[in-house]
Amino acid sequence: MAVATDKTKRTSTARLAIGLLLVFLMAVLISELDGGIGRWFKERDVSKNPLEYPLVAVLLGLLVNSVLRLTGTYELIRPAIRTEFFLKVGLVIMGARISLGQLVEKGSGGLLQACIMVTSVFFFTWWLGGKLRVDDKLRAVMAAAVSICGVSAAIAAAGAVIARKEDISFVSTLVILTALPMMVLMPWIADAVGLTNEVAGAWFGGNIDTTAAVVGAGTIHGEVAQEVATVVKMSQNVLIGFAAFFLALYFALVVERKPDERPSPAVIWQRFPKFVLGFILVSLLASSGLFSGEQVSVMKHIYKWAFAMAFFCIGLELSLKDIGKMGWSPVIVYLAATIFNTLLALGVAWVIFGLFKL
Repeated sequence: MAVATDKTKRTSTARLAIGLLLVFLMAVLISELDGGIGRWFKERDVSKNPLEYPLVAVLLGLLVNSVLRLTGTYELIRPAIRTEFFLKVGLVIMGARISLGQLVEKGSGGLLQACIMVTSVFFFTWWLGGKLRVDDKLRAVMAAAVSICGVSAAIAAAGAVIARKEDISFVSTLVILTALPMMVLMPWIADAVGLTNEVAGAWFGGNIDTTAAVVGAGTIHGEVAQEVATVVKMSQNVLIGFAAFFLALYFALVVERKPDERPSPAVIWQRFPKFVLGFILVSLLASSGLFSGEQVSVMKHIYKWAFAMAFFCIGLELSLKDIGKMGWSPVIVYLAATIFNTLLALGVAWVIFGLFKL
């Protein structure tokens, strides 16, 4: 038995090493492609590169995903698909580029927008899911994903209501399928309708479901939009723990009718996105002058590499098989909620960051 266990561990470690090597090499390729594409547009006097590295990384991930599945080697690299980890590392390091003043300035408006958006979109999704008779646990996971921050919120909600693994896979696939085109289209729409950088960033942060795609949309639009989008999305991320706590409370006392089970306030801390604290800490250190300009420049390259690996893993994760297993009702609910979220986020972002400039 011990020999079998050791062999399993060695196999798992080998797969992790092979997968991480693949992800790293793809990040190198993405960096080279990004530089080459950027030079190509610059030489032709095109002011903006429409193929920023997040899009290149996702497309490359989708291509590798298809090849691995067709050749039956996908499981070989699965342990290395650590989208959330790479993303959180990048976000924490990115804190060095956003000063405490920016964080406070944009964070107050971001938190106000987050409260409005999360409450409105969550209850709209929950209501519509009930009308179309979607399973309570699935609609709880979907409502959290659409209203807060995609996969992370879906996982937190699933843990709070004890949802099935299939529910998480289904919602995660929907999140990726909707976030990818929005990451590309929303910056273009923002430019086309003349949104300011702040309003555009707040729109991305309040609407796109995954933090990675939010950063990607902001990157495509510009640095200011990226900063605002990141802060707004983090304001929503902060609400994950509270949403998980109240879902656990509601399901324990109402849906599952088990009054002997009481969720404790510790659920909030367990589900709270700790990387937000890391982001704030790095921002505080940078604001205090601890990092030199050269060090901040190096950190910028590091978080871009971390984001590139996260975007590549997003492409690797996509699985269309999960969509067909649940039927059309949940898909309709998710798409309708996404449209509602998009329109409401645009209006709220314009009022808070455009009209009142909070």
